Amino acid sequence: KYSGRSRGFAFVEMSLDTEADAAMLALDGSEFMGRNMVVSVAKPRSERGAA
Repeated sequence: KYSGRSRGFAFVEMSLDTEADAAMLALDGSEFMGRNMVVSVAKPRSERGAA
């Protein structure tokens, strides 16, 4: 159901692994709009466990 509210997460694709590493180092733990960000590599559903 669409509520119009942010779910609080996003996925970003990077062209190079080095760019992704730099983004994670620069942004993980930083603040955005009053909230701390957690930036990490996405894991396939099979590795995340059952919801």
